[in-house]
Amino acid sequence: MINEFPSHWQMMPIADCMSAIIDYRGKSPGKVPFGVPLVTARIVKNGRILSPEEFIAPSEYGLWMRRGFPQAGDILVTTEAPLGEVAQLDGRMVALAQRLITLRGKPGLLDNTFLKFAMQSSFVREQLQARATGTTVLGIRQSELRKVNLPIPPLAEQRAIAHILGTLDDKIELNRRMNETLEAMARAIFKSWFVDFGPVRAKAEGRPPFGMDAATAALFPGSFQDSPLGKIPKGCRVCPIGDVVEAVGGATPSTSNPAFWDGEIHFATPKDMASLTAPILLDTERSITQAGLENISSGLLPKGTVLLSSRAPIGYLAILEVPVAVNQGIIAMICDKELPNLYVLHWTRENMDTIIGNANGTTFQEISKRNFRPIQALVPPSDLLNRFVQLAAPLHGRIVANLFESRTLAAIRDALLPKLISGEIRVKDAERLAGKIT
Repeated sequence: MINEFPSHWQMMPIADCMSAIIDYRGKSPGKVPFGVPLVTARIVKNGRILSPEEFIAPSEYGLWMRRGFPQAGDILVTTEAPLGEVAQLDGRMVALAQRLITLRGKPGLLDNTFLKFAMQSSFVREQLQARATGTTVLGIRQSELRKVNLPIPPLAEQRAIAHILGTLDDKIELNRRMNETLEAMARAIFKSWFVDFGPVRAKAEGRPPFGMDAATAALFPGSFQDSPLGKIPKGCRVCPIGDVVEAVGGATPSTSNPAFWDGEIHFATPKDMASLTAPILLDTERSITQAGLENISSGLLPKGTVLLSSRAPIGYLAILEVPVAVNQGIIAMICDKELPNLYVLHWTRENMDTIIGNANGTTFQEISKRNFRPIQALVPPSDLLNRFVQLAAPLHGRIVANLFESRTLAAIRDALLPKLISGEIRVKDAERLAGKIT
């Protein structure tokens, strides 16, 4: 490993520049339905902590965190499965699970935010890989982690570097939160109109529907009718989802034939959907050739198709922003019949329990196309569907724009990070570039 750093920078092992190294590895704590969020290695990903899904009892917090309490600004590093993912803690109270080590820089020597980016640099990641052990799963012991060298610029430079990269990260995070809000708005409209039937109930009770203009309110009936799904608004109907969308599956071309792979055609798997921050697919990890596409009966799926992961696990959702081919772990819904894709996206999410209930399997649960297509779907009148799309489409469009912007910002950050951490690019030059973008 050859790196040239500025002569006024120091090079120090992690052990010498930390005020705390807290190793939380050991047995897992007992879980409860709610309480203190538990941060596991699995949810430390791409520089941030995903939403915790596990919790420990508040009464157990002190006992479990007896090795040291996390503080705002501390840096988490995953030690295996996966190795080397990094995130920074904010001020929220969390518990930390096994396969995580917390690093806290010495005050006056090492800025924690700079440390976060240094740990993400190729210079440090290569050292982690070199010091890791294991055959099936790579992991690093604390004793080896302590020997990893860090470049240490003067504190003022550290803070300037952290500010530049942090500004880009902050804008990406702001876009993510904005997208959560926009998606929640669309989902709230769908749930009110097509799940809870709020406007219909209001009219049936002689009240004006809340929060809508008269023209929109006039689209809703004031009474219900019987259906296989129970009481539904008059004028709606119920039919199998397979009758109102074209539900198709995919396949994987032979991985032993290089002529099928690394072409110009996007190839989607549930893995591509697992890491999405919003249910929109812009890109895929792998690609296939035209020859590979000819081995997939569903062919190239058009932009706007709704994808549902059908196994391991069931439930990832996305609307395509680019044409793709899909593997056998996805059910694709081509929405060129009665139901628009934005309606289908939210219908699928709201009916996930029913979808999973129709799955089967021994090794893992899977919903087949055969079991998916008969699931009963509510089909509203076209004028009501059109009005929903008029409201939801601008929200969807803003989410897509934010995702594209965040992808550009991430590319800039990833290009600047190694150059700043190595001293190859001057802070002032990077500030000018980042300032033009943000």
